[in-house]
Amino acid sequence: MIPFNATPALRVPGAPASALGAAAAVVALEDVGLTLASRAGAVEILKSVSFSIAGATSVAIVGPSGSGKTSLLMIMAGLERASRGKVHIVGQDFSALSEDQLALVRGRDIGIVFQSFHLVPTMTALENVALPLELAGRPDAFNVAAVRLAEVGLAARSQHFPAQLSGGEQQRVALARALAPKPKILFADEPTGNLDAATGTQVTELLFDLHRKSGTTLILVTHDLSLAARCQRIIRMSDGRVVEDGRPGSPLGSEH
Repeated sequence: MIPFNATPALRVPGAPASALGAAAAVVALEDVGLTLASRAGAVEILKSVSFSIAGATSVAIVGPSGSGKTSLLMIMAGLERASRGKVHIVGQDFSALSEDQLALVRGRDIGIVFQSFHLVPTMTALENVALPLELAGRPDAFNVAAVRLAEVGLAARSQHFPAQLSGGEQQRVALARALAPKPKILFADEPTGNLDAATGTQVTELLFDLHRKSGTTLILVTHDLSLAARCQRIIRMSDGRVVEDGRPGSPLGSEH
């Protein structure tokens, strides 16, 4: 178990999100639940999840497989609808938005980095990074994309396709793409999970460096407790619930 240092500024699990002043938060969840249908019947994935996250902070969400942490990320990113409860992200009530409206919020205010990169294989690194900017109608999409690639150290690889890049380089392209629109929130789902230890360390350093420089809120889902311990706050989940919420103590090993 991760040791936590108690702090009155952080929400106690079970307390309403409004207790932290949800209006000022970039993420505010209150009694959020998710129930999905299965052949065996309804399965409750998330159970009364409530917390708020302030802007420009770094938060890790940890827990064993099946604890609900990735489902929670999907709800916060607007990729999954909560079955119940209140979901306010960057001041928007996600339950009141249409799919098109959610897409606009994601394109403007949310960046996402996945474990498996999700680059478009027929596009160059530069084109991949420019893609969300083009979709947003930015006339300077390729100029901005070139700057973002340079920030992750890949200016010389801009015309290479994903298959011509190493795993670490692909993840850096994905990171540049996620940060290209200057989102208010960056979600990272096991960003080093497909990388070897040395490359994972490099990507981790880059991730936190860009978080500090950009001022974006970083929300990290990970099994790696040493990675989580680098965040300002750790939210631990178990069986669809938040069971601990506080500042990290000393890093421990990886969860399995």
